[in-house]
Amino acid sequence: MHWWSNDGVRLHARDYPGDPGAVPLLCVPGLTRNARDYAAFAERWSGARRVIAVDLRGRGESGYAKDAMSYVPLTYVQDLEALLAEQGIGRFAMIGTSLGGIVTMLLARPARGRLAGALINDVGPEIEAGGLSRIRGYVGKASSWPTWLHAARAVEEANRDVYPDWGLQDWLAMAKRLYRVNTAGRVVLDYDMRIAEPFRVPGAETGPDMWSALAGLSGVPVAVVRGERSDLLGEKTAQRMMAALPEAELVTVPRVGHAPTLAEPEAEAAVGRLLDRIDRG
Repeated sequence: MHWWSNDGVRLHARDYPGDPGAVPLLCVPGLTRNARDYAAFAERWSGARRVIAVDLRGRGESGYAKDAMSYVPLTYVQDLEALLAEQGIGRFAMIGTSLGGIVTMLLARPARGRLAGALINDVGPEIEAGGLSRIRGYVGKASSWPTWLHAARAVEEANRDVYPDWGLQDWLAMAKRLYRVNTAGRVVLDYDMRIAEPFRVPGAETGPDMWSALAGLSGVPVAVVRGERSDLLGEKTAQRMMAALPEAELVTVPRVGHAPTLAEPEAEAAVGRLLDRIDRG
């Protein structure tokens, strides 16, 4: 489905139908990712409930922004509020990976009373310097490949420490989530390279006060999923998040870095427990 942002960008989401009486899930992907990241997740959890996986502006099938400085979390929050209003969605829950988790935290206070629960996947109010440096090192750098196999090998080279147990089919599947085929027949990254521009402004990658934003999730069911090998969400930050949200659950996915796919047994079980808590009200 499509909707329009306040500044005239045509935005896209994949809408997986489900029981209209159940709390729907709004799924928000990471910085360079898109709605395809949630395809397997949506197939697993839709039916019992509606699942909406969004393409943030500048990604996937969403339009590119005229102003590159609109590629910031607070604008993404406004885009999602426009989606919720257009769809007439009252109560909902959020699944946010990396940047999507930041957006989830920032939306918590504006959506107070409507947000039924949230899963924050491998991100926190503080981002580890090493992980942030790694992201700055690759975001906005175009690459193209003649075949999907070439793209998969490039993805493997960049991420083998994140998913040390993956095989070729896993890398091919990830490449097809990250890349698209352009009009010249080349396999290219599926996002606007200008999303890197706000990263030149210190703090633009998150929000003004992320610990205050996290506190907006108090009183609702929350799960925090962390990759054991994550370089973005440190163990100390994760424990501080638990102290800030005493009723939240922290789940660590072994032998995975940034970020868990949410198909891992530990993560899938955490999703199930979170949804049970949400459905119990």
